[in-house]
Amino acid sequence: MGRVDGKVAFITGAARGQGRSHAVHLAEEGADIIAVDICEDIASNDYPLARPEDLDETARLVEKTGRRIVPVQADVRDRRALAEAVGTGISELGKLDVVVANAGICPLGEGQPVEAFVDAVDVDLIGVINTVHIALPHLGEGASIIMTGSVAGLLSSASSGSGPQGLGGAGYNLAKRVIVEYSTTLAVKLAPKSIRVNAIHPTNCNTEMLQSAPMYKTFRPDLADPTVEEAEEGFRSMQAMPIPWVEPSDISYAVLYLASDESRYVTGLQLKVDGGATIQRGV
Repeated sequence: MGRVDGKVAFITGAARGQGRSHAVHLAEEGADIIAVDICEDIASNDYPLARPEDLDETARLVEKTGRRIVPVQADVRDRRALAEAVGTGISELGKLDVVVANAGICPLGEGQPVEAFVDAVDVDLIGVINTVHIALPHLGEGASIIMTGSVAGLLSSASSGSGPQGLGGAGYNLAKRVIVEYSTTLAVKLAPKSIRVNAIHPTNCNTEMLQSAPMYKTFRPDLADPTVEEAEEGFRSMQAMPIPWVEPSDISYAVLYLASDESRYVTGLQLKVDGGATIQRGV
């Protein structure tokens, strides 16, 4: 216990899924949390996003650990709103040590409007950049920036928007590919300040994004309305290990390591939590 004792972490997409898991795991190890989530749907994204009560539940779970949390509803595409959220959090919690740029959407499906591409890029890439750039003036020596990428960005160069993933999937893949270059470049530039920058690339992760009708259809385009059981074989085919997905906590353990001083000299890392998804494809 206490691996991030006394640190303050700013986490986006914190109302549920990976973001909630990261908030709770970091709190259990001693961190206070600034938790941000949009808590409303985005029109091009065909599965429901978190609600205000989800963010309330994250706050309850963090407070149950004995740590403090400042929950704020804000859209990562809105840099002014993010700046206000961080300012509110720092005014209450005193400082900022860790940034977890986690918020993301994956609007999938054929026949989508171009807005699906725009929204995926704006949330999954511009949202990450906004999160990091808002936080940078508040970070000092020993701080840690952690970005959520995806094995999809490491495995795919799809950009046309054709196929079952559609325009939204192309935007998602593009955003995750750029995060690799962005995190690596920023790591080099912030190293003289002893600020670390790393990215984590999960495979299929057992969240509402994965457990959704559009995702099932992507993995089983041959079926009109596939169930999770029918999609599971496709999910399993992604990993070298015999698993359909990893759990949010599996990603949180990586976040905890990168947030802690145990990784004080680790920067520029592209950490794959993927059950061998990339090695079986030679990446």
